[in-house]
Amino acid sequence: MEDQKNQTNPSSSDPTPKVTGVGGIFFFSENPKETRDWYAKNLGLEVNDWGSTFESRKIDAPEVVESLQWSPFKKDDAYFSPSKKEFMINYRVQHIEALVKQLKENGVTVLDDIATYDYGKFVHIMDTEGNKIELWEPA
Repeated sequence: MEDQKNQTNPSSSDPTPKVTGVGGIFFFSENPKETRDWYAKNLGLEVNDWGSTFESRKIDAPEVVESLQWSPFKKDDAYFSPSKKEFMINYRVQHIEALVKQLKENGVTVLDDIATYDYGKFVHIMDTEGNKIELWEPA
């Protein structure tokens, strides 16, 4: 059991560039405001203009609060381009610069340069099925 815990919840001292969790679920909606309101009324989500944020704590570091962002986007929003899919998943990662280097070496399509904000670093890639993926290293 201890081995499984360490595999699914790596410590921040782990130098391996990799995904550590899901950071967001984004999907198209005909009417994002109506969708947010429906989820708030019927499922109790606390929503704002960007959707809803779910917070959790790391098992091996309970002082660390992690989040998952749930967001409906207006149908055909350009943010999902060049993907033709109706969803995009954001993965929380560690060591994003090394991960991007590794992805490029593996021939993965990296769509943009790493962008840095107060809340973390982001980059977008494409998988083999044409899904745009957002990678996020929290600040």
